[in-house]
Amino acid sequence: MSLETVAITQPTEEEFETGQVLTIVGGHFIHDLYTSFLSPLLPLLIEKLSLSLTLAGSLTALTQISGLLNPFIGYLADKVSLRYFVIFAPGVTATLISSMGFAPSYFALAVILFVTGISVAAFHAPAPAMIGEVSGRKVGLGMSLFMAGGELGRSAGPLLAVWAVSTWTLDGYYRIMLLGWAATVVLYLRLHNIQARPSKNGSLHAIRPLFKTLFLPLVFLALFRDFLISGISVYLPTFMNSEGASLWMAGSALAIYELAGVGGALTSGTISDRLGRKLILVLSAVLSTLFVLVFLNVQGWAQAVALFFLGFVNLSSMPVMLALVQEQLPNNRAVGNGLYMAINFMALLLTTLGVGMIGDRFGLRAAFNWSAFLSLLSILPILALPTTTHKQN
Repeated sequence: MSLETVAITQPTEEEFETGQVLTIVGGHFIHDLYTSFLSPLLPLLIEKLSLSLTLAGSLTALTQISGLLNPFIGYLADKVSLRYFVIFAPGVTATLISSMGFAPSYFALAVILFVTGISVAAFHAPAPAMIGEVSGRKVGLGMSLFMAGGELGRSAGPLLAVWAVSTWTLDGYYRIMLLGWAATVVLYLRLHNIQARPSKNGSLHAIRPLFKTLFLPLVFLALFRDFLISGISVYLPTFMNSEGASLWMAGSALAIYELAGVGGALTSGTISDRLGRKLILVLSAVLSTLFVLVFLNVQGWAQAVALFFLGFVNLSSMPVMLALVQEQLPNNRAVGNGLYMAINFMALLLTTLGVGMIGDRFGLRAAFNWSAFLSLLSILPILALPTTTHKQN
């Protein structure tokens, strides 16, 4: 990212502002590097604090509770510019995540991760709305690039986390927070003059008809899909470790999965601009089920291949759903995004705990099999989603 300050411009509705889009994408990459640290370090934290899988899952869930703040953050972002939330979140999130090694107890770690969740929410509510504003008519492309930046960060994050604790130990890897603050400096220089709200504010009354037609199907869609998404993202290293893999191998498995998600995120939104959102979501659900079943029933290199394809299709749905919400609420982008993110975060919270509880009782292999079945059920709410753009007054 260039260190030159971006000029204050008002893009037309058709204009795709490449420089601004890539700046936000870069911030998303650095921010989500740190949000992916917990999963590969979970085996070490389980050992250090003597945690069950349910308690370990609750740590991830705690970072998602703050997702309930997303609609309120989104409402503010549609009224006033919250660009400083986007600017400072990478540094704050990096500091908190890099402090996990200092936690002497489950409670202390839970507090750290709860506050981390607030920082994550502060970034993710206004940032997609900013992308929507500077993407013109290519909202799918903008969301694909935005989500690809996050997926790329979550791909590199596990390897960075394992390298950091291998180099400095769990108590000393706090040094890695400096990268987050470097990103914050760059974002400040690039974005501090950029408006993070729509040029035309819509009425909140325009959202009400969409609670039934858009957000209710999204609730069921998130619940059915997130069992598989959260199950793999949170518990894959722990599953691999329980099957005899080393910490490096377990972290590498997650990196393969997340790296494949970069490709899925890059292509899904763009393709859905042409073929339609619902078709891409249905394909994602069906193929995710297929590839997780293959992954659980093969070994060696075939398992890595299956994991790659699983990541590609399983993580491809988010840009499509974000683009759908942005299209339905062109004048309330941030509050619409905030509502969806709150739904998704709460679904991730419940499903993460659910997978952990199933894993404690029946094993993670059984939990992954159940998650694959639930992914297929998401086809029903997908078909109930709107197909035409809602016009706001």
